Amino acid sequence: MVVDTVKENLSVNKLVSSKREIIFVEGDMIVPDSKPDILSTICTSGVVNIYSKEILDDKVKIAGNINTYIMYLAENGEDKVRGINTNLDFSENVNVANCKEGMSSQIEVKLKTIECKVINGRKIGIKATLDIDIKIYNNEEIEIINDIQNAEEIQMLKENLKVNSLVGMGETKIYAKDTIAIDNIDNLAEILKTKVNIIDRDIKISYNKVLTKAEAEIKIMYLTEDNRINIVNAKIPVVGFIDIQNINENNICNVHYEIRNMIIKPNQVEEHSIYVEIEVGVSCTVYEEKEINIIQDIYSPCENLEYNKRQITTMKNRKNFQISKQINEKIILENLENKTILDVDMEPIVVKENRLKSKVLYECELEMRILVSDNNLDIETRNAKIPFDFVIDDLQNGEEINMDINMEIRDKNFVIQDGGNVTTNVDMVINANSYENANLNVIDELQSSGEREEQDYNIVMYIVKKGDSLWKIAKQFGSTIDDIARTNGIEDVDVIMPGQKLYIPRYTKKENKKIQMVSHV
Repeated sequence: MVVDTVKENLSVNKLVSSKREIIFVEGDMIVPDSKPDILSTICTSGVVNIYSKEILDDKVKIAGNINTYIMYLAENGEDKVRGINTNLDFSENVNVANCKEGMSSQIEVKLKTIECKVINGRKIGIKATLDIDIKIYNNEEIEIINDIQNAEEIQMLKENLKVNSLVGMGETKIYAKDTIAIDNIDNLAEILKTKVNIIDRDIKISYNKVLTKAEAEIKIMYLTEDNRINIVNAKIPVVGFIDIQNINENNICNVHYEIRNMIIKPNQVEEHSIYVEIEVGVSCTVYEEKEINIIQDIYSPCENLEYNKRQITTMKNRKNFQISKQINEKIILENLENKTILDVDMEPIVVKENRLKSKVLYECELEMRILVSDNNLDIETRNAKIPFDFVIDDLQNGEEINMDINMEIRDKNFVIQDGGNVTTNVDMVINANSYENANLNVIDELQSSGEREEQDYNIVMYIVKKGDSLWKIAKQFGSTIDDIARTNGIEDVDVIMPGQKLYIPRYTKKENKKIQMVSHV
């Protein structure tokens, strides 16, 4: 006989594999005929663009380029500082165990270092280091048995759980475009350096749509025709909609941004402006907190029940955090008298993660690359690090929690003081999302294979062992928790002690007896 079961659906988004890999991208660049020969390089910077990501069996294929800017000293002595721009293409297959075609992914590619070497006056060798963080997820629809309709005398051990069920996923492509004005007295000769960051990320949920809002923060260093260096900063809105059905304001959204392509080019000199176009890919995964009543174990004192029992892993306690962090420090750099800070590139990195019961402590460093110049426009690069830390607390289980961190620099200010000390003021926002793994024991394919063999006793004495529960004892002897508790005068069915003597009555089938359910939360 097939038992008539009641089921509910759970959409599981399970992390099946994660991998972090360092790859190296190398290439050569020939200096255009319109540029003077290179004497030496000053600094090299780049912006990573991801063209495509493909999930295959046991590997992930990533293709893109690094939009590279090289600032150099010219050999002819006429123009001290010049700049060239090139695209460094890459295509990489990363081996990732357990990933399969059709699974979803979250992939973060960061430019760790980029440097160049002068091969000769007309040729440069470029080497970049990319830090690739890959997470692969498997989305699965699970049917969970949570009740039985037509079978009497069945004992069920149930548990109420709150888990995060996947509502939906979606993505969109946004083109952020603008014309950035520079100073009217500046006739732009060439772009020396570009930096792009996606900041001020926010979402709003309405009408089965997720409104994603952010800004592309653009910083462009350029050379004028009269051999001056200047910097222009701008912010371009990055706004788009992602269609996801059945979402509401109580859902938790995880949004991921990546730059896919970028065009930055000066307009006509007399326009005093730079055209910027950035293609941004935005993906969104939406979860709901769902309370499920799941059968952990089952038996019948009267019939033999057959079923499969398997374990599935899903998520619970998913939360999003935002923390503000201010860094106010002095750094010592030698020989800075009569020099000016042109620009500072900085990258916050996590050095160490310490997990405690209710919090996670992060030890970090702010890596800085500082461009300084004197009155003769002699430019050099200085490196510095500032240690800092932050805490994410009020966690339910900090030792077991999974945490994703994104550190975003909102504002920065640097002042050279007397003696060469540099006062550093940095405002940072840390976005984090956390979750715990939830292992569920799921019963399926439940059926009865006939009546259970009747026991030849009316009552038996049993001595409680360590690890016993009334459920285990009742199932072992084909009795029920209610009958054992009533016979032994037990008020709290969750409390029995090793060495305690219990009298276990044989279960007697009664006509029209209703299903007995035991629920432990």
